[in-house]
Amino acid sequence: MTSMKKVPFVTKAQVEEIAKTYPTPFYIYDEKGIRETARKINQAFSWNKGYKEYFAVKATPNPYILKILQEEGCGTDCSSYTELLMSKVCGFSGRDIMFSSNDTPDQDYRLAAELGAIINLDDFTMIDTVERLVGIPETICCRYNPGGTFALGNDIMDNPGDSKYGMTKAQLMEAFKILKKKGAKEFGIHAFLASNTVTNEYYPELARQLFELAVEVKHETGIAVSFINLSGGVGIPYRPDQTPNDILAIGEGVHRVYDEVFGPEGMTDVRLMTEMGRFVTGPYGALIARAIHFKHIYKEYVGLDACAANLIRPAMYGAYHHITVLGKENAPCDHKYDVTGGLCENNDKFAVDRMLPEIEEGDYLFLHDAGAHCYAMGYNYNGKLWCAELLLQEDGTVKMIRRAQTPKDYFATLDFTGLFDGVE
Repeated sequence: MTSMKKVPFVTKAQVEEIAKTYPTPFYIYDEKGIRETARKINQAFSWNKGYKEYFAVKATPNPYILKILQEEGCGTDCSSYTELLMSKVCGFSGRDIMFSSNDTPDQDYRLAAELGAIINLDDFTMIDTVERLVGIPETICCRYNPGGTFALGNDIMDNPGDSKYGMTKAQLMEAFKILKKKGAKEFGIHAFLASNTVTNEYYPELARQLFELAVEVKHETGIAVSFINLSGGVGIPYRPDQTPNDILAIGEGVHRVYDEVFGPEGMTDVRLMTEMGRFVTGPYGALIARAIHFKHIYKEYVGLDACAANLIRPAMYGAYHHITVLGKENAPCDHKYDVTGGLCENNDKFAVDRMLPEIEEGDYLFLHDAGAHCYAMGYNYNGKLWCAELLLQEDGTVKMIRRAQTPKDYFATLDFTGLFDGVE
């Protein structure tokens, strides 16, 4: 396995200058890296006529990021009313939006239909719901769950049989028959079997299952599936000793399976879709925090001005995020630290027993691979406020794309009416 050195996309000098305007902690995203990755994905699947990448809004829900990806030819994958609204504001509509949700409120379906989004039904029972709310659209997709386990997965999600998503094969077959009778004319299949896979084999294996299912659908129902959505799950190497996915090799692997399964069936007009999030933006975002406190008890602790409310993945999953002490990239990693935040929770740790260079008060730490499912999963526990999001633009300038939350924002949704009546 080839090791990969994690290199920050900003220097200590740049961060020191940025921090004069935007205090730490803050997130920063690399526009150049995001654009280059989007282009490489499109290149990897350019062999498929009609291919489209639908960026998973949930990964990095910021309009500036969505506009960048829109310029690169991407659509959006939405799973909620608010994500649909954000897509609408950014100018996405119709087939540029894929709506994949579960336990879906009525208002979400209404907005998806209003925007002309492709609706992906998670459950058989939602056929009646969609028909009641908006009528059965001519283009419809159904989400498939094969059950069992999936060998290429990980400990976040690798057991479809325990997953709440999707329909059984029998349900999907029956759904297509019913939808056709109710007026649907164009059908798609979607599935998501594993999260953050770091292997070039995941997409080709998933593709084989879905392609073979499409053949079964054709034989059993007479319906020719028009598109197949491979969803997300293509991961990134959070650890330096992991080998990155090769998206060009992945695309070619899917191409081989496509020709092998669909060629003999004369189904070579099936369009492919993907819904990547982490792979597109993950490596090109970082949480920048400053060392503000040191504690010497049974272990050595370095406390940051950020906490799990800013980046929860290590606390929630025990997930690894590489850390670079800016300005000390080449210093020996000869000090062992627990790197912590200030929440009243003992799992508020960005790293445990991590070997790092000696850290001094005021040092800036660059927490790598925080461009997806990081800011988006923030929260306000202990009254901690959401930090700013910044964009390192291609010309080297920095733009604020979301300001930091203030105490006024935090209290804005409270109703103080009558709370202090009678208090002198």
